[in-house]
Amino acid sequence: MSPKQKLVLIGNGMAGARTIEEILSRGGAEMFDITVIGAEPHGNYNRILLSNVLNGSQRASEIFLNPLGWYDENDIRLKAGVTADAIDRELRIVTTSDGEQIVYDKLIIATGSRPFVPRMDGLKLPDGSDKPGVFLFRTIEDCERIADYAQGCKRAAVIGGGLLGLEAAKGLLSHGPEVHLIHLMPWLMENQLDETSGAMLRKSMEKMELNVHLNKSTRCVMGEDRVKGLAFADGEVLDCCMVVISCGISPNVEIARGCGLTVERAIVTDDQMRSIDDPNIYVVGECAQHRGKVYGLVAPLWHQGQVLADHITGRNQNAVYPGSKLATKLKIIGVDLATMGVTEPQEEGDEVVQFVEHRNGRYKKLIIRDGRLIGGILLGDTDKAASLIQAFDRGTVLPEDRASLLFDIGPATRQGSIVEAPDETQVCNCNGVCKSAIVDCVKSGRKTLKMVMDKTRAGTGCGSCKKQVQELVEWACDGQLEDDPSIHYYVPGIPLNKPDLICAIQDQQLRSVSSVFECLAGGIEDPGSKMGLASLLKTIWGSEYVDERDARFINDRVHANIQKDRTFSVIPRIYGGVTSADQLRRIADVADKYDVPMVKITGGQRIDLLGIKKDDLPNVWRDLDMPSGHAYAKAFRTCKTCVGTDFCRYGLGDSTLLGTQIERRFQGLESPGKLKLATAGCPRNCSEALVKDVGAVAVEGGRWEIYVGGAAGSHVRKGDLLCVVDTHDDVLLYTGRFLQYYRENAKYLERTYGFVERVGIEKIRDVVVEDSEGIAARLDAEIQASVDAYVDPWLEADRPHTTNQFAGVLLGMTA
Repeated sequence: MSPKQKLVLIGNGMAGARTIEEILSRGGAEMFDITVIGAEPHGNYNRILLSNVLNGSQRASEIFLNPLGWYDENDIRLKAGVTADAIDRELRIVTTSDGEQIVYDKLIIATGSRPFVPRMDGLKLPDGSDKPGVFLFRTIEDCERIADYAQGCKRAAVIGGGLLGLEAAKGLLSHGPEVHLIHLMPWLMENQLDETSGAMLRKSMEKMELNVHLNKSTRCVMGEDRVKGLAFADGEVLDCCMVVISCGISPNVEIARGCGLTVERAIVTDDQMRSIDDPNIYVVGECAQHRGKVYGLVAPLWHQGQVLADHITGRNQNAVYPGSKLATKLKIIGVDLATMGVTEPQEEGDEVVQFVEHRNGRYKKLIIRDGRLIGGILLGDTDKAASLIQAFDRGTVLPEDRASLLFDIGPATRQGSIVEAPDETQVCNCNGVCKSAIVDCVKSGRKTLKMVMDKTRAGTGCGSCKKQVQELVEWACDGQLEDDPSIHYYVPGIPLNKPDLICAIQDQQLRSVSSVFECLAGGIEDPGSKMGLASLLKTIWGSEYVDERDARFINDRVHANIQKDRTFSVIPRIYGGVTSADQLRRIADVADKYDVPMVKITGGQRIDLLGIKKDDLPNVWRDLDMPSGHAYAKAFRTCKTCVGTDFCRYGLGDSTLLGTQIERRFQGLESPGKLKLATAGCPRNCSEALVKDVGAVAVEGGRWEIYVGGAAGSHVRKGDLLCVVDTHDDVLLYTGRFLQYYRENAKYLERTYGFVERVGIEKIRDVVVEDSEGIAARLDAEIQASVDAYVDPWLEADRPHTTNQFAGVLLGMTA
């Protein structure tokens, strides 16, 4: 056996470590003694998930791809927290920052890149140190510093509207500050999106309470001793106390330039990923320039690593990296996105196929040349992404029916399904996992989605491929898919179903969202779970609930419904839809005083004032002198009524009085989903009581039929008859008992129609009416406690929960 060669890797990032994995999979452990030099003091981790670390949904330890133990297990010497300072190509020696000289036979440079920092004043203090409040977004340590600083910050700015900037902004939101995104270009992600899709992405961001400023060139970071704001080239300023710079990347090429390798934009390589100047030096990742291109997405880097591994191990000396067609499918701040190739037609004969649906934030655009796909954008709906990316990558001739490329037309078919794709098809771009790896994992005995994801890493990056991974797991299991307990969790961040979660909360007296995460999730905060937990805690504890506003959506924090232009909708409570001349005068006066652009009658017999500025909300509430209508909340909203017996000649019961009683009793009641009720004075059902969450209908003999689980929105369903009762008090009793049973047992965001269908009306009737489980008295007491705990949230006009609760954007001209 020939002696092992010495292989040295400079750079312990995703590309370098993945290349070592590829080398080991080709028998590299028997061929090389491997040394890895990494600047960060730990193993290799998934940078794609740094935004999750920043927002608290994952611990730093959870994103490691190769923890320190992996290097020991594979007999790899890791020099962590050390940089390579120089390369002597003649002697084949790498000199490190701690003075060690490491001899190599083969060298891989995978130094990656660093954040690009635009030229601007005020980044440093007079002594040359970094100004407090200025941050980059590239490492685990960056995330920790940003998160710590954000705790005392009211307003933060992120410079850069590309992928990394959006993710940084998303992460900052979870720490409470008002977040402003500053971008130099006319639209977001201009390298991947066209103007229309960029504008739609902006709207999606603004719905998440991100403030977007386009065409903004930052001239200066203001503040003598710390960040106090940003000054722009157009003369405007933005007050803020921290700024995160995320404006792209710049390849780390200094060590290559220092030893005489050819460097242009990055280190120039041949088709085997070797330096064009030295056959013993390979280059991979963001620091490599191949055929004039530098790649930043992970899929090309994985391909480069495979070719390098084939060549350096001798597995395939003819392996060639041909370059990559850039296509990716990912999730940006919760919005599904797939892009490939060009974003605009480039030649006269290029064909454009386009679909735009502004209302639902869906955009699809294909650019076709000579019958083949050369570019595409899918925003908000990526169901067709897998087949389109495959057609793009292979240059497949497309069908003449272009609509079939974007939509499923005709009978359901598996055409284009990942199941039908070749084994080598890459399913997870973030982690470079192909179809065969997922199938092999299932065949080895892992038969739940979570087990497969944990083993292969597929779906653990941006998450956009999770649906395809699920499809493959189900297919490969051949009907033997095992139950994954996580599908029963009430919220994804707490590993408990709803009954167990409620018991744990009550047993441990957990009254805040943060305490639930601390005690039941090991301190890991999951932003996607916060709103569900806040709703549940308020249901359980009523007035004893500790309200942490960062656990609530913007609508719940300011008690109004945000609109697409960042203004708000204000709907005051009008009990039973019955108003007065005095109330109408006040509403009219408010509309005039605040120049309200639209006053609208709603389907729930209320009056909606649209276009209210955020900082005007408290004054509007004071001037209205009416309680909140809760039109923004997952709570009891309205009880729609007909005129009943007072005026209608068909009336059999006083539906107006009953509806008013219902609304006064249950107003603002927190629930898993919104609640819309109605009362009808006769079976003619003018108030649509049969298709409400709860509806009471007057019938002959002065009695009332109570229906539950109705719906008349995107889902239409006639309610099921719960019971027939004699009096208004009986209606209030059984309505409250049903609502409490629903509150305790429904899934988060599950409306009553879904709950009734899932549980069954017979079971509900047995519990709520017949008291088959002996819990009726407790349900009555719990709903009464919630009713007693009600406080009108619009009283915060005089007692705001936080000092900047209703603060507007402070953006203006410099003096």
